[in-house]
Amino acid sequence: MSSHTHQEPVARSPRAPGAKRASRVRPAATGVAALAALCLLPTAAVAAPSAPAAPAPAGPAAAHRPPATPGEALASARLAAIGDDPAALRAFFRALPKGGELHNHLSGAVSTEYLIELAAEDGLCVDTATTTAVVPPCGPGTRPAADARTDSAFRDAILREWSMEDFPPDGNGHDHFFDTFGKFGEVTWRHRGKLLAEYADTVVAHNQFYLETMVSPASEEAKRLAAAVGWDPDLAALHGRLVADGKLDKVVDAAVREADQGDAEFRTEARCGTDRARPGCELPVRWISQVSRGSSNERVFTQMALGMRLAERDPRFVAVNLVQPEDWDSSLANYRLQMRMLRYLRGVYPRAHVTLHAGELWPGLVKPEDLTFHIGEAVGVAGAERIGHGVDLRHEDAWQHTAATMADRETAVEVPFSSNAQILGVKGADHPFETYRAFGVPVVLATDDPGVSRIDISHEYQYARETYGLGYRDLKDLARASLEYAFLPGASLWQGNPTRDGYRLTGPCRGERPGAADPRPACRRLLDASPKATAQWRQEGAFAAFERRLTAS
Repeated sequence: MSSHTHQEPVARSPRAPGAKRASRVRPAATGVAALAALCLLPTAAVAAPSAPAAPAPAGPAAAHRPPATPGEALASARLAAIGDDPAALRAFFRALPKGGELHNHLSGAVSTEYLIELAAEDGLCVDTATTTAVVPPCGPGTRPAADARTDSAFRDAILREWSMEDFPPDGNGHDHFFDTFGKFGEVTWRHRGKLLAEYADTVVAHNQFYLETMVSPASEEAKRLAAAVGWDPDLAALHGRLVADGKLDKVVDAAVREADQGDAEFRTEARCGTDRARPGCELPVRWISQVSRGSSNERVFTQMALGMRLAERDPRFVAVNLVQPEDWDSSLANYRLQMRMLRYLRGVYPRAHVTLHAGELWPGLVKPEDLTFHIGEAVGVAGAERIGHGVDLRHEDAWQHTAATMADRETAVEVPFSSNAQILGVKGADHPFETYRAFGVPVVLATDDPGVSRIDISHEYQYARETYGLGYRDLKDLARASLEYAFLPGASLWQGNPTRDGYRLTGPCRGERPGAADPRPACRRLLDASPKATAQWRQEGAFAAFERRLTAS
């Protein structure tokens, strides 16, 4: 792949709280095997639950749900009976259908062990002072990454520096988390296709049906164009200079070529189209273009325009998102300006979606005044369709109005529990998860950077149940929301506002058995015309199978 796919390392931030890390999740059985393991547990293993967490406020939808089906009632009872048995819980949540993964960064998604192996395959070296991957030859102060294949102490040292593995509870989780990207960056930019092949298999193994993942398209080309054009506070004039003489379209062309190269590498690595195709070959995938919010104004604007123009031209790309720490001085100083940039560009590129990291802040990390407006501006000024993290909601001015607006507009919030705990030290009752649900804001569970965090999406669902007392139908609605608020094209399977009114099949499929193999012609036409409805129908079929297997046990 072209060296232009190289992504700018994330620099160290000077301010951070003492963040806490979530426990590492150990390997477990997967998919059908996981559910079989659960069903084979002796009765004593699931018969005496400990006292569950107090149920979270259910939000408006719970009052409007259709009556529980027999399968849902059985699954609810089985989950309640499991109690706090670790093996049974892990098996249940691994087998549970979990919709789509909407908030993750591809470079931080794959396991650290896989990154170490890629570094070895590419002949890279590791700086022994900083544990940073560097290009060969391996001179003084470096070691071949391949040494980690045989030297377990060296391998463990890399694991700890490239992830949250064994990170001390009283350490600076914020800085360590973000520093990892600079340490393994030399590995990840080279192999977008291989990273996707690896992570797509993980998504499928955890019973998800769709993936949106973040990358930085044509990063070097965009950087050069921004430098050549310069800054102009007149955003219309600046955009005009970017598109003049086809300059921006040339960068879009480079991004398309880069995506083509990544697709080719993916198909080769995943053996797609062969009789040994890996599971990820069948997973629908869309890209979200990252914008480096800590960069110069002209570069930020150029990356925004590139991502949105790309989303309107190439269906593989669907949206833009701001990345890098929200608490950096430059991120804070330019936040309002960046929201205005997005508002302008949304008028130019109305078919491009916008999802934004906003409110990934906490008292002590920034000044009090910086906690008061980020989510509100992302929703009210930039018109974000989804919010990533949204942790500081209750510290914002007029936060109730913001939450009510999000509920009314169906602006979903993407919640990665482990990331929030590791970076910000925020978990449990401090997290606004319950507040969002009480206001009727759509909530989507996500992983953010599961390779760095050493977790997976099943862990995040299990955490939600154990921490907030969620029942089976709450979890099922969270999974449904992750497809309902995905940027997949096409009409939804569900009518109206399902977060507010409950998940009820829309007109053409009303009265059908969700997920059935032989829907009536009107419903079939909807499914054939809508990738979103197709993914939702697949998930409903998986839920039906999940519940049947529980019944059979």
